[in-house]
Amino acid sequence: MDQATNLRNIIKAHEQQVKMGTQQQLPNREEKKERHAKVITVTSGKGGVGKSNISINLGIALQKLGNRVVILDADFGLANVEVMLGIRPRFNLADLLFRGRTVEEVITRGPEGIGFISGGSGIEELINLDPIQIRNLTKRLSDLDELADYIIVDTGAGISDGLMQFIKASDRVLLVVTPEPTSITDAYAVLKSVSRTFADTEEPMRIDLVPNRVGSFQEGRMLHKKLLVVIERFLRVNLHLAGSVIQDMNISKAVMAQMPIVLSYPHSPAAVAINTLAKSIHEGTSVEKQSSKKGIRELFGSFLKGKISL
Repeated sequence: MDQATNLRNIIKAHEQQVKMGTQQQLPNREEKKERHAKVITVTSGKGGVGKSNISINLGIALQKLGNRVVILDADFGLANVEVMLGIRPRFNLADLLFRGRTVEEVITRGPEGIGFISGGSGIEELINLDPIQIRNLTKRLSDLDELADYIIVDTGAGISDGLMQFIKASDRVLLVVTPEPTSITDAYAVLKSVSRTFADTEEPMRIDLVPNRVGSFQEGRMLHKKLLVVIERFLRVNLHLAGSVIQDMNISKAVMAQMPIVLSYPHSPAAVAINTLAKSIHEGTSVEKQSSKKGIRELFGSFLKGKISL
């Protein structure tokens, strides 16, 4: 065999190896699935029940488990998240919507690298958006799907059409309630509204109850059962007990110091409870698993198309 023939055989063999290697890589490229951030909406029937505190600490606990977390302060105009973290953001949601800032620019970094977007002000301007602006806006907001594994939406307290849109588009809904009669009554009102709004869905809407400031886990279970008895008779809602957060004097200390309790008092009863909740969410909802929802784009697509304000 002459050198020319030998060289041609070597080149041919090399080309065949390259071809086979490319073919082997193609299935991986085809099997690559689009991932969406899991959206967790945290809400309550009334204010002052610790909803924002749970949102922040849950987000940090999920971040510490290796997830990328962004909190969206959807209690527009009150800036609860930034006040509790003691961080003044340079930009807020209004800058993204109306002042040309990117998603990356409006995300402020907090403890453990957690991200949050301040609700700021000016959300009323959403009412005046035309269809083209709505499409452009939802497309820009969809960038959050690439930047986070979990997006925690800290809503305003109470019932609104906007809240129902958040609930509809979320992968998980946490309803925070305390043992006070007014909190229980208002939580029931939220569940009643959910039952009425989603009465025609194939499956009853699932809501995860988070009893907060309870004296014991037993008290949390009793609170859940109390609501469950009424719901099973009159409402079409699946109410699950996500986990109770124990009354803890360290919470007040952490809030005053503007330092989340899972960091300032990591071994306190409340911190342990929130870490347990985060672990259950992390293990039960893998970011690799495809969600039945469509991520943050679905969330804001529904919200903006209906031009509903919270």
